Amino acid sequence: MTQHTAIVTGACSGLGHATAALLISAGWRVAILDMNEEAGQARIEEFGEQHCRFYKTDVTHEKGVEEVIAKVFADNENVRLCVNCAGIAPAKRMLDRDSAPMPLDNFASVIQINLIGSFNVARVVASYFAKNADTDGERGVIINTASVAGYEGQIGQTAYAASKGGIIGLCLPMARDLAPLGIRVNTIAPGVMGTPMLLAMPDKVQDALSANVQFPKRLGLPEEFAKLVLHVFENKYINAETIRLDGGLRMPPK
Repeated sequence: MTQHTAIVTGACSGLGHATAALLISAGWRVAILDMNEEAGQARIEEFGEQHCRFYKTDVTHEKGVEEVIAKVFADNENVRLCVNCAGIAPAKRMLDRDSAPMPLDNFASVIQINLIGSFNVARVVASYFAKNADTDGERGVIINTASVAGYEGQIGQTAYAASKGGIIGLCLPMARDLAPLGIRVNTIAPGVMGTPMLLAMPDKVQDALSANVQFPKRLGLPEEFAKLVLHVFENKYINAETIRLDGGLRMPPK
């Protein structure tokens, strides 16, 4: 059986890192796309050059992404999965304490990275998936990362919620566009996840974040996100879906 290769953006940390780790443990090869060269080298040392390769990538750069994806497909065989995890989550209210408006660049940069960046990678990857050999009618799978904030954005999350709501809205039409080519598109919308950054916070902060989770009453694990990625790939009847991974959480205003 030919080894599968996955493209994972934002794979140097957080959910992307957990996804890369699980895929590699399941026998995959992973193309790690990230901006952080130092962290990329650390991932190569962690996983081994035989299992992964790092590609410095700015997901917002049109030509840069086209060049990187071309290289990924040239370097690796059987690229069948793309997981878009690259993103930022700054918090800023529309008006500050003096009622001055949020600088428009603050809003635009989040949309550019989270929403446009995900689409930028997906559109190029899809063009290569379309040329893949047909395997039981399927040529590739794209999984984008949204957030429960795309449904219930909190105070200070106008930009983040808009970007993640955009990814949710993108899922169905993208899946419909690519269905005739045998390419599935799905989205995962995580709740409060126990990434290293969040786990470094004091216990009382973590407790407050998980207070509205129904069950299990804790932060989600990055490994649980990764397991869902693998399941979505393996279950060929999951298409055009946004799956909440949140323990029944519904976010309060703050």
